[in-house]
Amino acid sequence: MRTANPALNDAAFRSESYDSPRSQTMTVNGAVLKTGILTALLLAAAGVSWSIVFPNGVSDGMSVNRPAMLGCIIGGLIVGFIASLVICFSPKTSPIVAPIYAVAEGTLLGAFSGIFEGQYQGMVLQAGLLTVGVLVTMLLAYTSGLIRATEKFKMGIIAATGAICLVYLATMVLGFFGVGVPYIHAAGPIGIGFSVIVVVIAALNLILDFDVIESGARANAPKYMEWYGAFGLMVTLVWLYIEILRLLVKLRNSD
Repeated sequence: MRTANPALNDAAFRSESYDSPRSQTMTVNGAVLKTGILTALLLAAAGVSWSIVFPNGVSDGMSVNRPAMLGCIIGGLIVGFIASLVICFSPKTSPIVAPIYAVAEGTLLGAFSGIFEGQYQGMVLQAGLLTVGVLVTMLLAYTSGLIRATEKFKMGIIAATGAICLVYLATMVLGFFGVGVPYIHAAGPIGIGFSVIVVVIAALNLILDFDVIESGARANAPKYMEWYGAFGLMVTLVWLYIEILRLLVKLRNSD
């Protein structure tokens, strides 16, 4: 049970009590159902956020409710970050806090996505469909045994994910001093190639998430860990969607 997802801590599954009756233990189907519920909450919150920030549609740039946009983005970031910390340190709170996280992320993504949709019509729908397509593809690859979560595979994905995090962290720190990292965030071949690599790594992280959730179910983890597993999977999906959106923007700007 090893994963690169900081929100899906495999140690949490091992540390919880597994002496509950079988009817009160975690199942894979239960985790899938919870993931569906969190996804529905995220989409609903995104729709509300979108309609508030862009009351007359994203094509009308003059009608943007900028205070609401700022509130949705900052509020979503803060609430989502706090909720994720609470769940990571106390998985038992996940049945209550995971839906709060989903709503916060939906509020953030609704405003965030609308900004890009106003500049590139149809891009948000493309990013959403591609995210779902990648999720289904990875799930089929995992369940069919085409991609196996071996120890070497896990270590490779963890190392690659850590390297990406370091690059993003360095970019953020250097940005505070007015220094930009060349090429990788541009719409040139290097920038597009970097985004493709990040999308692939994010997609392969889903395999690790599936494996951790399945391992938790085999270990008879408590029922509430279904929400914890769904939360961890949601974190990866949000990351994947954002990276796909960034890649599409680079591809559009490169034309």
